[in-house]
Amino acid sequence: MKQCPRCNKSYVDEHLNFCLDDGELLMQLTDQTRSRAFDDSPPTVMMNDPRVTNPANWQPSPPPVLWQDQSNIQPQYNSPAFSQSKDQVLPTISLVLGILSFVMVCCYGGIWLGLPAAIIGFLGMKNADNDPTRYGGRGLAIGGMVLGVVAFLASIVFLFIGIIAS
Repeated sequence: MKQCPRCNKSYVDEHLNFCLDDGELLMQLTDQTRSRAFDDSPPTVMMNDPRVTNPANWQPSPPPVLWQDQSNIQPQYNSPAFSQSKDQVLPTISLVLGILSFVMVCCYGGIWLGLPAAIIGFLGMKNADNDPTRYGGRGLAIGGMVLGVVAFLASIVFLFIGIIAS
């Protein structure tokens, strides 16, 4: 026997899985659930003994070091108030030239924009590798180099195709 948990309608057909009235999934009734279906009282809950939360031999711990007397601690005067950002001028110029050379590859822009993008990107990458505390933008420099070299090579190919075609 199965029963709908929403409308409590009972069905005898064992092959029926959903309630015909509201479509809810039917639950299989066992002997224990049949007797509990007519019993409105809540089930009895048996609990273990409660654990001791405040034992008699408990001693308070000392306060953390941050809260203790700090009169003997010397202040640090040489800590910087703000950090300076890393120099990313060359990598940014390289990336901008690389993007422009890639856009203007049809006008032979890879020759006059791609080659400088590759050179400036190489210089920016070397700066970032040699002094990473002062210079940043290694990824920008690599991106500008790659775009510049690809645009330069594509412009050379277009130039040779134009010479051969004429």
